[in-house]
Amino acid sequence: MANITLQQVNRSFGSVHAVDNISLTIADGEFFTLLGPSGCGKTTLLRMVAGFADLETGEIRFGGRRIDTLPAHRRNTGMVFQNYAIFPNLKVGENVAYGLRARKVPGPKIAERVASALRLVKLAEHGDRWPHQLSGGQLQRVAIARALVIEPEVLLLDEPLSNLDAQLRVEMRGEIRQLQQSLGITAIYVTHDQEEALAISDRIAVMRQGRLEQIGAPDDIYRRPATPFVAEFMGTTNLLMGTLAAQGTRIKVGETEFGVPRLEAPDGTNVSFSLRPEALRPLIDDEASPQGWAVVAAKLTRLEFLGALTRVEASLSHGAPLRAAWLDLPLQRLHTGDLLRFAYDPGRVTVFA
Repeated sequence: MANITLQQVNRSFGSVHAVDNISLTIADGEFFTLLGPSGCGKTTLLRMVAGFADLETGEIRFGGRRIDTLPAHRRNTGMVFQNYAIFPNLKVGENVAYGLRARKVPGPKIAERVASALRLVKLAEHGDRWPHQLSGGQLQRVAIARALVIEPEVLLLDEPLSNLDAQLRVEMRGEIRQLQQSLGITAIYVTHDQEEALAISDRIAVMRQGRLEQIGAPDDIYRRPATPFVAEFMGTTNLLMGTLAAQGTRIKVGETEFGVPRLEAPDGTNVSFSLRPEALRPLIDDEASPQGWAVVAAKLTRLEFLGALTRVEASLSHGAPLRAAWLDLPLQRLHTGDLLRFAYDPGRVTVFA
């Protein structure tokens, strides 16, 4: 295993700062995800760790060993590319075995490890096939097997599941995570898929325009976003603006007031805040709110039935939208235009200065 340290790492393309003065430490055996929209710099940063992109300034270390001065093949990393990078002139099994042969692993051991890797990615019967005989999703699974079979010190994955169907993607992400944990490999995973990042990561770094917007455990990133960008990027939220009132315990949005944890700022201060839809609980008829919770009223504008989950869209008194999501709502008792009350725990409100 190896911890990874990046110190003031920079990379530009013309006037664009793709990686802008990033410093972070990834622990031994940690599954660390770089998450962000297209063009935020996450793949460039991964390629710098792999040795496929040079640093302009800064250092990268595996443990106490500086590796940014080493060529890619001497860094003991396994890399899974988004575009497969499969050798068309080698059969599937030979592709998977390529790294082992380069490391001069004995033939019988190669066969054993290749067979195990192909079973992992559900291609056990495909070892003798040619790449052109496989689908795009199967080719990506070959690439994953090829990276994992060498049991690298550091595993690097650049959107490895983007070409798989939804069900297989869920299965494969769990298997990748399980194998990473069983082998104790330090992994850096790049994705733009928020659900994928939340499901498999020990920690997540949300990137924006070459910089780290927030680093934290999945629960912290989702429930306690550091910025409005993180709040919106990590899923649907109600991002509202208002002014503090009641000695910093409420935020006034138009004529509506939201209860919040006490804030150390004077009343009248302008703030924005995030409240996740699932934190809002519709109160039907005369249902009472849980003790200590706040209540806000809004006019029901739309219901979207999704089986177990129902999405609710409503409008505050001044017209701002309010979105909620709840399980097993009694739809027959709700009608467009109704004034609906929503209860929520003020502790679930995240306020941004």
